[in-house]
Amino acid sequence: MIPAPEHQIPEEHKADLASRFPTAYTILFGLIIVVAALTWIIPAGQYDRAENEEVGREVAIPGTYHEVDPNPQGFVDIMLAPGAGFYDPDSYVANAIDVALFVIFLGGFLGVTNATGAIDTGIRSAMKAMAGREIWMIPILMTLFTIGGTTYGMAEETLAFYAILIPVIISAGYDAVTGVAIILIGAGMGVLGSTINPFATVIAANAASIPFTEGMALRVIILIGGLIICAAYVMRYASRVKANPELSVVARQREAHRKLFLGKHEGSFDDAKLSTTQKLVLVIFLCTFITMIWGVSSQGWWMARMGALFMGSGILIGLVGRLGEKKLTGSFVDGARDLLGVALVVGLARGIVVIMEQGLIADTILHSAELTVAGLSDVAFINLVYWIEVGMSFFVPSSSGLAVLSMPILAPLADFAGVGRDLVVTAYQSANGLVNFINPTFAVVVGGLAIGHVSYDRWLKFIWPLLLILTIFISLVLSAGALL
Repeated sequence: MIPAPEHQIPEEHKADLASRFPTAYTILFGLIIVVAALTWIIPAGQYDRAENEEVGREVAIPGTYHEVDPNPQGFVDIMLAPGAGFYDPDSYVANAIDVALFVIFLGGFLGVTNATGAIDTGIRSAMKAMAGREIWMIPILMTLFTIGGTTYGMAEETLAFYAILIPVIISAGYDAVTGVAIILIGAGMGVLGSTINPFATVIAANAASIPFTEGMALRVIILIGGLIICAAYVMRYASRVKANPELSVVARQREAHRKLFLGKHEGSFDDAKLSTTQKLVLVIFLCTFITMIWGVSSQGWWMARMGALFMGSGILIGLVGRLGEKKLTGSFVDGARDLLGVALVVGLARGIVVIMEQGLIADTILHSAELTVAGLSDVAFINLVYWIEVGMSFFVPSSSGLAVLSMPILAPLADFAGVGRDLVVTAYQSANGLVNFINPTFAVVVGGLAIGHVSYDRWLKFIWPLLLILTIFISLVLSAGALL
């Protein structure tokens, strides 16, 4: 039940998959133009920076902001931005090229696995066994993804799970949005409620010059409370969709999604029986994901090693499945081609950040925020810091990048507002995590939606009530923390 290649989908279903809303490519390129225009309006400025050994990179020094010569981004810079999103065209330093290549290798791996038929048969067998209890997949899986997010910042790695999980969810009678939500919101909630995530909490705490364990209790409250809210929200939506498919935010695409993700196997659960070869393929398939999680969480792996893992596992599965050289390589290339659009989206999203960095406006925005929060009461201060981080997260979606940029400036201001610096760290990670549920500059969002064939406007329609609920919840927790 890996998604079928789009060229095999009837034209009438292709029309259903299309949305009147602009594609991710148009949205992202439009944002590149908008940010470039801002570099002509917002004064260029910078903070002095010094190496911070605990953080492992240079951080801004409070009180050192100064204007610099502007570097407005013009037509040529805009045209270079998508390519620069992959790598710096002058220094050849990598930007998002490693993520894009990982996505391509992942697609190849899924293509080879799909060619063996093991996933199709395995999912049909599982759905037969779980008949009547499918709803409990949602909180269980969301909890697992949340654990990944709160412990090691699971984000780009989740792209590997969409093509596997969405067919299961659709087979259970739900929709593609439910499958996307389980992964994106599950892992995202873990990052929002980070506890020991080294890419968010630890870096931010070090940049704020405090132990990362300070404020842990409040973050655990946000983590557990937020997960309960999110799981209940997704379960309620999924139950309503199963009872009445017309209530789905992608009801118009329902048949197209079923054709895309289920293909000819839809409804054929009774005759599902795994062969010995397919069982072995599934063992290798499962071990690949376990190895990926182990490597990222304990061995410092990143995209290159994960890509190598999926390529190697794809070759092994092809050999075990006795596909033959031509079918193995053909399946790998077909699978890679199916995720090529996702890889391109990754570069476009990163290109927005490149334009802002070259235009020298990030520090100016941060300096304005520094001046805004001065002299406020403790509750007003922490809530305004939260909203400042919300705004900055749209331009700096990286949790580590935002921590290094903002914490050295905003955290010391907490001393004057009478609140702990740990509360500023909590506000930062909560804001960044919330925005990255919908952030069009975040490759994980646009990539996951692209794999799930869910348009951005449909995703916004689904998630906006949850964002409102979480915002109120986080604001109450932060305000309580400021008063204690």
